[in-house]
Amino acid sequence: MKISRTSLVLLLIQLALVSSVAAKYLYQRWSCPRVWTRAVVYDPQLVMRGRYLSLSLYVDGCGRIAPPAEMKPNAWINDPNFNTRWNIELHSDRYYARLRVENNKLVAIPFAKQAAGAGYAPFMGDAEGITVLAPPGSSCDALRLWQPVNFYIPEHTAAPTPLQPGQELWIEVTVPPQGLPRPLQLALKDGGVWKPLAFQ
Repeated sequence: MKISRTSLVLLLIQLALVSSVAAKYLYQRWSCPRVWTRAVVYDPQLVMRGRYLSLSLYVDGCGRIAPPAEMKPNAWINDPNFNTRWNIELHSDRYYARLRVENNKLVAIPFAKQAAGAGYAPFMGDAEGITVLAPPGSSCDALRLWQPVNFYIPEHTAAPTPLQPGQELWIEVTVPPQGLPRPLQLALKDGGVWKPLAFQ
């Protein structure tokens, strides 16, 4: 089979595009600040699930965001059978924020509050930031990112879930100037003992 000149040009363009994205991510992996933060695993919703953990990351908003003291009244949302993640989302105050690393913490710097009932807005560029949830009654250092971060694991590796009582899942991420944090590695905190999780 002969490859036409047009096909070859298209192939080279596609390779250049993929290589440029890979180079950008690799550069940010080494140049952007890194930080460990606590994460919560919930059921992934992508159609093509594969082997991955969908993680909701904790961020620190102390001095910038004050979570509401009480839940907003809505009887059907308080149904114990209702999905916990959606329960948190529908009761939380929501802010547009940018993420930074300060004092070895993943910090949310808000610049606008979302109007109640306005719906949920994921990251939509630096102009709008990332949506941060402030769950009612939580501490200011236990805010949550609305949009999840996916961590992919090998097919035949045991997932570190479900967690046992007293265990916490932590994730190391890089924090680029724009967009969501990018996952690097996981660790399990069990009874004060720190155990990095190596997936082979």
